[in-house]
Amino acid sequence: MDQFQEPIHYQNDRLCIKVWQFTDESLPGPPGHCWHYHKEVELIVVHEGSMNVQTPSYTHKLAPGDVAIIGSSQLHLSHKPAGGTLVYTVLHVDLQRYFDPAMMMYYRHFSELVRPLDELNYIFQEYVEARKETADMISSIHDEIMGKRKGYEIAASMHIKHLLLTLLRYDRRELLQSYDFVDDSVMRPILDYVNNHLAERIDMDEVSKIARMNYSSFSKYFKKSIGVSFVDYVNRQRIRKAEYELITGSASVSEIAARVGIGNMAHFYELFRRYNDCTPKEYKHKLLSNH
Repeated sequence: MDQFQEPIHYQNDRLCIKVWQFTDESLPGPPGHCWHYHKEVELIVVHEGSMNVQTPSYTHKLAPGDVAIIGSSQLHLSHKPAGGTLVYTVLHVDLQRYFDPAMMMYYRHFSELVRPLDELNYIFQEYVEARKETADMISSIHDEIMGKRKGYEIAASMHIKHLLLTLLRYDRRELLQSYDFVDDSVMRPILDYVNNHLAERIDMDEVSKIARMNYSSFSKYFKKSIGVSFVDYVNRQRIRKAEYELITGSASVSEIAARVGIGNMAHFYELFRRYNDCTPKEYKHKLLSNH
């Protein structure tokens, strides 16, 4: 299967937002074969007709009034499963733009450092009020951006904050929890370093120097800030990259393990099963059979 990074062209660069309403009157067909992703979080609300949105872990079947959220850089596909007219609105937003001091205690979860935002879709499935509030906010953001009335930038920003607040207030499973302040100027270079060196041996002493801390202080700081140990975080990022490789390429499992910096195959299988409850082969088969 192919994949590509979809470029998102903002309607307002300062807001880091693109929102558009689509009308699809085409005949239904099989799902496309091109997975795509983008750094922006995506929210979809269906107004008329039906659509399926698939990620590696979930398939969301959306009817009128339904909402789905897709996390940053999450591979996904969309599909029109039935005939007739499909009308839906898509909102893309870079949430990094909205992390002001009031938001920083929720930084690590909205930044998807530990779990993908996809897991919050249960909110829209279980709580009618949350689904309606979010659908109304997406429509309001669309109206503000397209209408460009005086102060629309303020209105759109307020709606984004309200949307995040709605997710927090309806998160009865406590997936989004407040933690100590996370200093982005300290954490972001560390996370960027990890992402850029997954194929190599990542030396915690070297990363500690980037953070300008000693080994012990950095280890404690990272776990307190992110909620998992540095080693666990690196392993999760490596398996996440391996998932991308399995879905979008034709390399063997051993080649993929090497590309993500895990030379020991037994250890690779152990980690993959820990995070996915299945082997790499079973994971790929599941995606192909659901496609």
